[in-house]
Amino acid sequence: MGKGGQSHGEIKDGEENMAAWLLGVNNLKIQPFTLPPLGPNDVRVRMKAVGICGSDVHFLKAMRLADFIVKEPMVLGHECAGIIEEVGSGVSTLVPGDRVALEPGISCWRCNLCIEGRYNLCPEMKFFATPPVHGSLANQVVHPADLCFKLPENVSLEEGAMCEPLSVGVHACRRANIGPETNVLIMGAGPIGLVTMLAARAFGTPRIVIVDVDDHRLSVAKNLGADETVKVSTNVQDIGEEVAQIHKAMIGGVDVSFDCVGFSKTMSTAMRATRAGGKVCLVGMGHTEMTVPLTPAAGS
Repeated sequence: MGKGGQSHGEIKDGEENMAAWLLGVNNLKIQPFTLPPLGPNDVRVRMKAVGICGSDVHFLKAMRLADFIVKEPMVLGHECAGIIEEVGSGVSTLVPGDRVALEPGISCWRCNLCIEGRYNLCPEMKFFATPPVHGSLANQVVHPADLCFKLPENVSLEEGAMCEPLSVGVHACRRANIGPETNVLIMGAGPIGLVTMLAARAFGTPRIVIVDVDDHRLSVAKNLGADETVKVSTNVQDIGEEVAQIHKAMIGGVDVSFDCVGFSKTMSTAMRATRAGGKVCLVGMGHTEMTVPLTPAAGS
């Protein structure tokens, strides 16, 4: 389905393929979806687990996310895992019955960015549930075989579907060069903040402080391994006091801050809390425009 399709049902083995179509604001409907032809290097996958991402919610509530605008009915979903049902004639690495997690982005593999290994920046990227490309919240999808990754037996299909958001945290930690000598501050204890926290711990960071406006989210973060939590407000006037609380909670200096919220206040807080020579990394899709103190940051 990441390769396209149409809103007319197709019968496969006596079963009509169905998908969750976004038809308008807060208008989601289950209706038939025809799969594209199975190419020689493709596989057909029966979906077993599909996560609901913040982008899906944005599209449902507003029919847009940043500059991505839903202009016609679209199938949602991109965090997914399933079981191989059929393989193309040229596929030798997978067989029916294999449990796989799907890489939701199909890049061109020809542009300079792809050749450099930065395929996530490919200008021709076709990404599940990013207009006008359909997603994976369906009974079955067709996808390139080399973008389907076999799951170990000790990894469930639900965990396999979470590989995609987890990869966001892993990528952030790689970009920031997280290691055993790096104290980490995380702005936001939502799903992306939490997977970034888990990834940072796996990369060896000795201390993690995470902040949020919500007590429940902070308690979840604490249970998942945050060393300390700091509750903050949405008031810009509180930044100075909150930075002092963050420094007290960190004990040492903040080497790297991850802003997993994307508001002017969270970025300003991260910049003020991070030590001179440290790093501030924006993770995920925040507000389209932010006002941040670049001149003070440049001085440190």
